[in-house]
This record gives sequence, structure tokens and C-alpha cells, in this order.
Amino acid sequence: MSDKDPKGDGKNTPVEQASLPVDRHLATLALSARLRRMQTSLSWRATKPLRDLGGLYHKYIMKCTRLDLLPVHELDLITRNNKVIWVSRGGDPQFLLTALNPAVMSQGGWFSLEFDFACRQPAEQCLYIDYGDGFQPDIVVTHHVERRGAQALVFYLPRGTKALRFDPATQPGEFSLEQPVLRKLGAGPTLQGVNGFLKCCETSEFTFVASQQVERRLQGEFHYRSQGTDPAFVVRHRHGRELGPGWCRIDFTIVGEYQHQVAKLYVDFGEGFSEQHAYPIPFESGVPSSRVIWLERGVSTLRFDPWEREGVFRVEGFCVDNITGVQAATAIASRLVQHSEAYRDTAPAAILGTDGSVDALEDGDAERREALYADYADTFVINESELSYQKWIDEVERKAQPTAETVSSFVAALSNAPVISVLVPVYNPDAALLKACIQSVIDQSYPHWELCLADDASPDAHVVEVLRQFEKRDPRIKVHVRPENGHISRTTNDALAMASGDYIALLDHDDVLAPHAFYFVAKELAKRPGLQLIYSDEDKIDIHGTRCEPHFKPDWNLDLLYSQNYVSHLGVYRKQLVDRIGGFREGVEGSQDYDLVLRCIPHLHDDKIVHIPQVLYHWRAIEGSTALAEEGKDYTTSAGIQALCHHFEGLGVTGVDVSQGLVANTYRVSWPIPDPAPLVSMLIPTRDKKEVTELAVRSILDKSTYTNFEIIILDNGSVEPETHEFFDAIQDEDERIRVVQYDHPFNYSAINNYGARLANGSIIGLVNNDVEVISPEWLTEMVSHVLRDDVGCVGAKLYFGNDTIQHAGVVVGLGGVAGHSHKHFPRTAGGYFNRLKVVQSVSAVTAACLLVRKSVYDEVGGLNENDLKVAFNDVDFCLKVLSAGYRNIWTPFAELYHHESISRGAEDSPEKVARFNTEVDYMKRTWSRIIDHDPSYSPCLTKSREDFSIGNR
Repeated sequence: MSDKDPKGDGKNTPVEQASLPVDRHLATLALSARLRRMQTSLSWRATKPLRDLGGLYHKYIMKCTRLDLLPVHELDLITRNNKVIWVSRGGDPQFLLTALNPAVMSQGGWFSLEFDFACRQPAEQCLYIDYGDGFQPDIVVTHHVERRGAQALVFYLPRGTKALRFDPATQPGEFSLEQPVLRKLGAGPTLQGVNGFLKCCETSEFTFVASQQVERRLQGEFHYRSQGTDPAFVVRHRHGRELGPGWCRIDFTIVGEYQHQVAKLYVDFGEGFSEQHAYPIPFESGVPSSRVIWLERGVSTLRFDPWEREGVFRVEGFCVDNITGVQAATAIASRLVQHSEAYRDTAPAAILGTDGSVDALEDGDAERREALYADYADTFVINESELSYQKWIDEVERKAQPTAETVSSFVAALSNAPVISVLVPVYNPDAALLKACIQSVIDQSYPHWELCLADDASPDAHVVEVLRQFEKRDPRIKVHVRPENGHISRTTNDALAMASGDYIALLDHDDVLAPHAFYFVAKELAKRPGLQLIYSDEDKIDIHGTRCEPHFKPDWNLDLLYSQNYVSHLGVYRKQLVDRIGGFREGVEGSQDYDLVLRCIPHLHDDKIVHIPQVLYHWRAIEGSTALAEEGKDYTTSAGIQALCHHFEGLGVTGVDVSQGLVANTYRVSWPIPDPAPLVSMLIPTRDKKEVTELAVRSILDKSTYTNFEIIILDNGSVEPETHEFFDAIQDEDERIRVVQYDHPFNYSAINNYGARLANGSIIGLVNNDVEVISPEWLTEMVSHVLRDDVGCVGAKLYFGNDTIQHAGVVVGLGGVAGHSHKHFPRTAGGYFNRLKVVQSVSAVTAACLLVRKSVYDEVGGLNENDLKVAFNDVDFCLKVLSAGYRNIWTPFAELYHHESISRGAEDSPEKVARFNTEVDYMKRTWSRIIDHDPSYSPCLTKSREDFSIGNR
């Protein structure tokens, strides 16, 4: 759009519109939303309630300017019916917002960005602000749009703000964005109260005095850079007010480079700061956090440690203040319900007393108060295994690094040291990045390598100059310069032609290797000389040179590989294998590495592949790199689909369909189902709870497109008349349904084994009576996988009723025995490196919805009805299937609700607790090896949480 015609409708519109008619309702809502968000996170809201904003609106708008949209990434412009339509080509579309009156923005202050927006699906939007150091990941205003309507983002800009960048969505698709306006919010007489509130929310009533390892990033604003792993502030009230004894609450929002961190508040009662009076507060970047504290005495000095890492962060809405017992009780009860398993299903009122009162906290019932407060405090206990990545590097990775003497001794002891040839296709990289790449090879502690650099006719003269300089410095460096451009596959083959080593390693021209990368590779080769493929973990290096986004990978996982190229870097291949398949294939540029590993698979046995759980490769996250954004190279997804199609054609597999997955650079492989389709026998144990079972059964009948099934309802002693009435009615209604009686004490394993003996189908489905079908293709998807000869159990993606993840595969060893992957993540979340969006092999899946061939079920003896009558029988079953040589699969394309525990009692009686402990002991004795290391989960990740956070191995 031009400056003169911002609407694109052919009508000239004034550039500066200080007198533009204003939608009062829209502006009021914008301010209201900002105030409400801040008010919920500030304890002084109890003493300074908001007034009606209508009377404060006069002079709300002081200045405004039209904005021009400059598309800079993944955006195309089309017209349809004389209307401007934007098209996002990937998941990271970006506009630069150019103010037609730049002076308005550069003066600083509170602003509102307003525009009309319409899209076909909900969108997450981000406004990035450049204070002079470029666009930073921590300086961002987020905004959610359902589908369409007038939008407004309220935010604060300091003086000298350089630029604004607006990311309108996080997915491909069409949208319209019209009439963007930047309005400065003034400080007229009737608005002073609100502006004062906003200013206090932003900069707080407290002064932050940097105590150690902190520097202020912007004069006058709460933006900082921590210079070490122990940054700290001394905090004082601006007017010298002290905190009195009793209940106190701390509120803050920290926006930083990493999502999950821990802050600490230290209280000095006169003896100095100590861990005895330190209160940890876990937080997520950009999310308001709070904690209630009981103070025995008054205090005047506080210390606030925002996190334990280096990096840039911003503090918003910091406040510490005394609160009433009523407020404390409400906060404590709410936290217990959300974060304590013991209170998860308890109403907040019931926590505070039988009558829902707050007397226990308000009137001084010390015993009751201490008990609740202790349980509340336990929800903030920090497991030291959940570390930030920088802390993991400092405390875990560095301890695992060999000394120079260790490397020298290892190399000297090698009778036949393998030579690793590093292949680097080069095309016009930045000189500094190219030098750093080459230097990372030269700096390898393992000396037996050669570096094969093939330049693809780079137009910039400095590239060949750099290559020739390094070639002269080290005889292990070989350089080939192509006379004409041939693209990456042909260029990499030129590098391969120069290689004389036993193994080849792939390195991009702007990435770097860890100093001991080849040492760890050589160690694996020394242990198993016949290895064909070795791959490692990897991370990224951001524009500031900071390591970030570590990818801790599983062991060999074929189905995950079919969904995404998780092997990637560092990839090391036996050269004979690469020569055998003819090197790199032309025509799949952008996914040539993925094509390479897929073409190697037919010549590989699983025992010839090894994963090194060490970060040995650092991707350079720069503009246009796949490391920076999955959508950074649009052609990679289509090239990956082509590589997968070639792979299946080479295997002689017919009927397989390959398409793009749920996110860019992921793939969906749909496997064929024979005609006629096999019969699936779904076993549903139940006892009464007619409304629950009916919901499950009818959702299967009404929503499933796969129709060749039978449902065997296993009635374990129902006594309610309405339940038996439903059983009679549903059998008369559909001949595919049978109700059989199992009149024995509850034993989940025995009930299902009994049902399996009655099944007519070649496929057994273990299905809970409290599920509800969401996706009509759920059974088709699961059957398509379970029919694969090498697949055992297949599990579905299950949600709680609140649309959070209940089941996305089982991680063995999590929580001591087993836990659910990504539990309580939002339904739309991608999870750890999109693991919630892709088919993958897992060690186990839940029997709440599990398919397995009847032949496999019988082969492993079904469920263990002697040792595991209630708990862990599904995990044990899956591990038996895994041990028999089959892979277990989890798919996100089969979606159901699982209204968990609706029909089961609590595990709270002494007998049930004893039984559960016995079952835990059995699992630990029987499956200790896989509990120690689940091959579908990285040993670098935590075993105490279900969120794939970093561990402390």
C-alpha cells in the first residue's frame, strides 16, 4: 500500500489524522483490557479499585498517525473483489510498521496500535519493539484474535524507539489487515489517574537497586541484562513504607529469553538475607506470577533475584504489599486446586472450611493456617533438576567434557583411528561466519579429520579468498571451486568426491561444531566399529552468539523420522554406505540431508545406528535459516515430501500417501487399509455410570467413519436399573454391540483378557468407558498403523474436558515408573519440537484407547492379571510388545476426549495404597533398564515433570 492510498481503494487519504474521528468504545475497551490484566497481578488493586472509564475518556487520544505496512518476510499481496488480501506463506509473516509521522513514536509514552483484522482461524499476534539493539525476543507485546473485528494493543514506548515489527499470525493462510493507526495516549487532566495507574503498573511503587550481576538496559525503564547466573536487586518502597507482619503478596511479570524460570524473594528480618527466608516463585515468560507469604515480623528490606542465568529480561508490575486474610485464603485455595494433586478435584470453598469460610486464615486458627500454608508452599518447591539451558551448560555439560589428557590418551590408544571427512557445501556466506565454521573444525580435540570445502560459484570474491587462506594453513583442508552454480546436492557430491575418510560428517557453511564433537563420535566407533550412522543432539546460536533451543533427541525412532528430520545434525555416516547409495540426490534440494538418511535406511539395521546424547552441533539462527524458523525455507517441506515418496517407492511399498503435516517441515504418512477392512473388537469395561458409558459408545457409533467394528461392553457388576436399561436398548439398536457379564472382583487386566477371548476381530481395541470421539477418522488412522507388520500397539491423542492434553504417549521412568508426555499442555500446543503434532514411536501408550493386533496380544500373553490388577498394566503390556520386537506408535491424528477418573474411585484406602505400592515395585523390578532410559525420551530431559524440561543428568 502506498502512503497516498493506504486502503488501496483508489481514494486519497490524508497522511496525518490528528483530528480523525475516534471509536470511543474501542479505545475504552483497549484501555480496560490493559488495566484488567495489570490489576489481576497487583496486590494494591484491593485498595485502589478502578473507576468507570467512561468519565476518563476525554483527551484519551492526543495524537495519532497512519501506519504503512512494509512486508519483510513470508507475505504476498493479492486483490480480490477490489479488496486487499494478505497471504502468509509460512508460520512467521512479518511487517515493518512505518509511521507516517515518525516523531509521534520517537517521543515515547503510552500508545495504542489499532487496526481491523480478519482471518479464517484464530491468530496469535506479536508486536516487536526495537529500542536500538534490533528486535529482541523479550521485547514483545502479544495479542490473540479469534477471527475478525477491530483490534487494539496498548503498550509503552520509551524515548528513542527505533522501529516496530508486527507478526500478524503464526500459520500460513489469508488475512486482511486494514487501517492500521498508532495513537498516542495523552495525560489530560481527567486521565491523570489512569495514567498514574498505568505508570505504577509498569515501573511499580518500588525502586530496584542492582545488587550484583545486573546492568540497566534502558535508562528509566525496567529492562535489564543479567551478567551472571546470580543477578539480584535490593528492593525498597519509594516512600519508605515497611511491610507489616501478617499476610503479604508479591506480584510481578518477567519477560525474558527463556520460557520457564524461577525467581526468588528474600526477606531480611534484621539478620541479613538467607535461604531460610527465601521464597522461590516459578514463572513463565510474560505471564503474571504471584505468591502469598506469611510474615512473623515486619520487614523493611527485600531482595529480588529474577532468575539464575545470563540474558536480557524485563520486569513489569512488581509489587509487594500486605493483604488481608480473605485475600490470602482465596489465593492459597486457588493455587492448591491448580497445582497440588491432593487438592486437584476439591472445590476452593471446601479447602477453607466445611462452610466455605476463611476463618482459618482470617481469625488466627494457627494449626489450620500452618497446614494449608505448608501445602501451599510445597507447590513452589523447585526441583533442582529443572534447569535453564545456560545452567545446564554450566553444571551438566561442562562436567561431561573430557580433559586434554583424556583425549590424548584415547587417541594414542587407538590402533586404527577412523578418519572423519567433513563435507561443507559453500555458497556466499558471511566471511566471519564462514571463518568461524572452518575454525570449529580446526579446533576439534580429535585430530583425525579432513575438511572438504566445495564452493558453488559464490558471487562474492571474499568466499574463495577465505577458503584458499585456510587451505594453505592446514594440509587436512581441501577446497574445490565450481565454475558454475549447481545447487547444494551437486556441490555436496563434489565435496564427497574429495573425501578419503572412513566416515563423512555434514556441516553447513555458517554453523559450528562443539570442540569435542569428533572425540565423542570416535568413542562410539571404538566401542562399536561396525556403526553405519551416528547422530547427536543439537542447539542454536542466536544473533547475539548465545546458545539456545537445545534439541535433546530420542534414540533411533523410525516413525518420528517419517514425520520430521529429527536426525539432522550432527549426522555422521560410514562413507561406504553413502557411496553405495550414490551420494546426494539432485532434485530434493532443501531436504537433501533428509533424503540421504531415508535412502540409507534400507541398508541399515537398528543396531548399526547410535544416538549420542550430547550437544555436538550448533545451528546459526540467522535470517532465512531453517534454524531460525521452520518456515524459513518454504521449499524444504515439498522437498521432504518428495524424499519420502522416493523412499517408499524404493522399498516397494504401495498405497502409502505422503502429505504435509500439521506444521511446516513435518509430514504425515498415511498407510493403506485393505478391502475389506479388518474387524476391530473394542473392549469397554464398565460398572454403572450409564451416562458416561453411553456418551462413549454413542460417540463411537455416531462419529466413526470406520464402520467394521464390534463393541463388547464388559459389565463388571452394574446394579443401577438405568444402566441395564441402556444395555438392553443399545444392543437392540445396533447389532455390533454385545454386553457380557464379568461377575468377579475388579481386575482391569483380567476383565480385558476375558473380553479378548470373546473377540471376533483380528484387531483388539482397549477403550475406556469415559472417552468421547472427536475426530471421525480416529479409528481409520489407528487401524492403518496397527496393520503394519512391525507395529505393535497404537495410541491416540486424548484430551481432558478442558481441552488440555491428557495423553500424548507414555514416558517410562517419568515420576518413578511412567508418566504422560506433555500432560496439561493446551490442545493447540506443538509441544517439544512439535512432538504433539507428529506420529512417532513411543515405549508405551495408555489403554484408555489402544489398538493392537489380536495375534500380538496373544503372543505376549495379554495383560498381566496376576501382578498388575489396576495400575501400570497397559505400560507393562506395551513394554512386553516392545520386547517382542514390535514398535509402539502414538498418533495425533486420532483425537478423543478422556474424561479421566469419572468412573473410578480414589486410591486412598490402606488396601489400595498397599496394592499400588506392590505394583510399583513389580514394574521397577521387571523393567528397571527401560525405566532408567526410555529410548523414546532423552536422558538429558527431566524425569520429575511431564513437560520435556531440561534435566540434571
